[in-house]
Amino acid sequence: MIEKVTDLNLEDHLKKNEKVIIKFYADWCGVCKAFEPQFKKMAEDANTDVKFLEINAPDNPKARLSAGVYSLPFFASYENGELKEKISSADRKAVQTLIDNIQSTPELN
Repeated sequence: MIEKVTDLNLEDHLKKNEKVIIKFYADWCGVCKAFEPQFKKMAEDANTDVKFLEINAPDNPKARLSAGVYSLPFFASYENGELKEKISSADRKAVQTLIDNIQSTPELN
């Protein structure tokens, strides 16, 4: 399941979840909309220890600036609240690699 977040609650999600993938999008972004079904499928197929979030980049400047978003769609992985990887791409393989990389890191429990 992908949860929509904002600048107001993003930090809470990053603190509560060890591994997070965020999709930055805009309502006006056609590529973002076209990639949506693929991203949903990736989230469904991923390990349950990874939290998937979406955030509207134009409406949430704090999150956008902290991740260094420069074009959309934009994806970022976080581990223990720290930005690990980021890409601007609508290429399924590139996004899947980002997800695979966060899934393959060992748990710190």
